Amino acid sequence: MISKIFNALRTPEWVERYEGAMIIIGIVGPFATLPQLVKLYLTHSHHASGQSLLTWAMYFGLSVLWFVYGLVTRKKAIYFGNGLSAVMNFLMVVGIMIHAGMTF
Repeated sequence: MISKIFNALRTPEWVERYEGAMIIIGIVGPFATLPQLVKLYLTHSHHASGQSLLTWAMYFGLSVLWFVYGLVTRKKAIYFGNGLSAVMNFLMVVGIMIHAGMTF
């Protein structure tokens, strides 16, 4: 039963629709970081020490790798979303370094 559903979803029409939806999700998803960025830069910069520089730096690095993979494979859903994620994660890294220094 499940294999029939997956086979039906692999048709070119469904793949094209799903790809379009994933591009939208890839663009919207990284904006989930905005509340953290606002808190870090505008409202509660003293809470920067509670953020893990190592974690956000890893998120940034992984996003860059996925972005490059998306470019190489020409998958818009991958490079749009991960390009935006890389920018957001980089801003978090910079904000933590500015407000808390090199804390891990």
